[in-house]
Amino acid sequence: MKVYFVGAGPGAPDLITLRGARLLAGARIVMYAGSLVPEAVLEHCRADAELIDTAALDLEEQQAVYARAREAGVDVVRLHSGDPAIYGATAEQMRRLERNGIPYEVVPGVSSFTAAAAALGEELTKPEVSQTIILTRVSGRASPVPEKEALAGLAAHRATLCIFLSGPQLPTIVEDLLAHYGPDTPIALVQRASWPEQRVHRSTLARILDEIRVSEWQLTTMCLIGEALDHQDGVESRLYSAAYAHRFRKARSGA
Repeated sequence: MKVYFVGAGPGAPDLITLRGARLLAGARIVMYAGSLVPEAVLEHCRADAELIDTAALDLEEQQAVYARAREAGVDVVRLHSGDPAIYGATAEQMRRLERNGIPYEVVPGVSSFTAAAAALGEELTKPEVSQTIILTRVSGRASPVPEKEALAGLAAHRATLCIFLSGPQLPTIVEDLLAHYGPDTPIALVQRASWPEQRVHRSTLARILDEIRVSEWQLTTMCLIGEALDHQDGVESRLYSAAYAHRFRKARSGA
């Protein structure tokens, strides 16, 4: 018996990995957060699978499911939205599994920040603009952000910022960012990236709050900020330049 922490991806059922889909197709018990994982992803499950929505279960109740599965000798897939390594609340589950001698394995998934970049048609790292991506969030009731990781401090790097679950705090976020980023810095909101109801709004830090109703972006919103989101012509990477030689390709003469 084993527990598999599987990244469901950002929402679209065909953005789960092949390994994740294969495990879902064979699992007798599948646990998922119904508030975050769309039902379409569950189409990969076997017809007779026991599907358990964990949205209403606390940690101990979830552990009881694992214990029951061990007694029955059946595997469990614990389906997490995006990638389990990012804001997945998996560490506390793994610690309890280890204490109880239950083996587990992690299967990575497509994160919502990369799905948001895809929805925008943007590369988040561009030469001489930004070579760093900061993934963060703002404090919420469930998990406060350490003071040393406060958004105002991270913004000082002026890297590409991807702020998870950012909708309710947009006014505060914009205020903190304007202390370091210019008012014309591009900002984009992507709600439910890759879902059928996906929404996108692009603007600048100076204009964003005048263009939207914050109340309409409360849930499942990714906020991306940085000059890398500027669609204007920029410096091109040397990687594919005809004049750039490396072990797999010679430089073209005269380039």
